[in-house]
Amino acid sequence: MNHQYYNVLGIMSGTSLDGIDIAHVTLVRKENWSFQIHKALTLPYATGMKQELANAITYNKREVDQLNRKYTRYLAEKVRYFIDSFKIDNLVAVCSHGHTIFHRPQENYTLQIGNLPELAQLINQRVVCDFRVQDVALNGQGAPLVPIGDRLLFGSYDYCLNLGGFANLSFEQNAQRIAYDICPVNIVLNHYALKLGKEYDTGGAFAKAGTVQTTVLEKLNSLAYYHQSAPKSLGKEWVNAHVFQILDQIEGTCDIIATYTEHIAVQIAKQLPPEKTLFITGGGAFNTYLLCSLRRHTTAKIIIPEPEIIENKEALIFALLGVLKLRNENNCLSSVTGANRDHCSGEIYVP
Repeated sequence: MNHQYYNVLGIMSGTSLDGIDIAHVTLVRKENWSFQIHKALTLPYATGMKQELANAITYNKREVDQLNRKYTRYLAEKVRYFIDSFKIDNLVAVCSHGHTIFHRPQENYTLQIGNLPELAQLINQRVVCDFRVQDVALNGQGAPLVPIGDRLLFGSYDYCLNLGGFANLSFEQNAQRIAYDICPVNIVLNHYALKLGKEYDTGGAFAKAGTVQTTVLEKLNSLAYYHQSAPKSLGKEWVNAHVFQILDQIEGTCDIIATYTEHIAVQIAKQLPPEKTLFITGGGAFNTYLLCSLRRHTTAKIIIPEPEIIENKEALIFALLGVLKLRNENNCLSSVTGANRDHCSGEIYVP
């Protein structure tokens, strides 16, 4: 494909299980890429589906296969609802990340469900999806994938930080894009907020009410991952194995959230040279207490865009990854993932 205007949907489901982000966007390729977000929704998961996705890491192969088919149908319903609600037509493609169940690049394995060919038939649209598997097969981390979008759509900023289930940082160094997961964020904060009856820590109110436990903070900051060099990425498996067992040494839930919020700020600040522009998106950008904590630890110039971009940047960039696949252009950078080479990743399904 070589036409320059792309009318597409981008779809993202993150590890924090907030819901399915769907964005209707136009991507335009002239001298540089530009975009417009027309409509966007985050469709929360039904309680049963959310619980299944949370538990799926313990499932056997048969149970995962069943969930994959069920989730594909569930995703198709949400996509059809979005298209019908906003009366969208003439789509070039629906570009979908799917939902990560397993991410074990050290074992050359990653799985995002909802990427079955059946999806194209159920929504009667061309689908571009399953962007991580090829990268892992090429000895890459399969993550993060967003940095190609940071380069092409948000390249005017020195650093791009996404505060989602995990914190991911992206920047240019010696004419290469460098990116990696810094630490878990909402996948941990939301876990403990639920114990206090909330889906997430609104504005960081729980953290503000708690007290940082310095001994536990030191243990968190000493985890081996933080001393590894990039490329590197994190998954839920790592959180379960390392983070929760440390945090559960603290009795009060607000103290846990306060301690972990401080840990996030410390780890992010360690990655930032002074005075650079830092463009922050993802749900954590609404956590004002976390941002205040980060400002105490860094002199980077923090830039928070409009909510439309904060909430939909990942869906927007997966739309871009899909378009790059259709154009047969590289959408995975070896400098980011550690793969053997840059490559054009993803599967294309037609109805």
